[in-house]
Amino acid sequence: MTVTTTPRPTGHPGYSQTLPREPESAAVARKLVRTALTAWGLDELIEDATLVITELVSNAVDHGRLQSIRVVVNRPTENWVRLGVVDRSKALPMMRTDSNGDQVRGRGLVLVDAVTVRWGTDLYRWGKQVWGELKCD
Repeated sequence: MTVTTTPRPTGHPGYSQTLPREPESAAVARKLVRTALTAWGLDELIEDATLVITELVSNAVDHGRLQSIRVVVNRPTENWVRLGVVDRSKALPMMRTDSNGDQVRGRGLVLVDAVTVRWGTDLYRWGKQVWGELKCD
């Protein structure tokens, strides 16, 4: 008798979706993240991952140039999940370190930095992808 074990999927297929650059797209992005993580058996990451994707979508909505953004969820390796949002702006995101007074907005990247193991920006000639990575146990 042969016993086969199936490892958690990595690499392709990833999950991605083009969405309108509007605040309501954050809910669709969270659903995409939940779907991917559930398919990969990584339910323990859902809470942190949905927070990260919400903040990344919010930044793209505020600072993007065109009418759409692209949400990307993939597993570059067995131990990492990468959540990204692509937009057509070349403006680099800046993490606010000031208290920002009484404003509620403007601290998204501080949250991304606190929740992810690492995050960054990949520049393209036509725009960028801002991403955050979570480690799988």
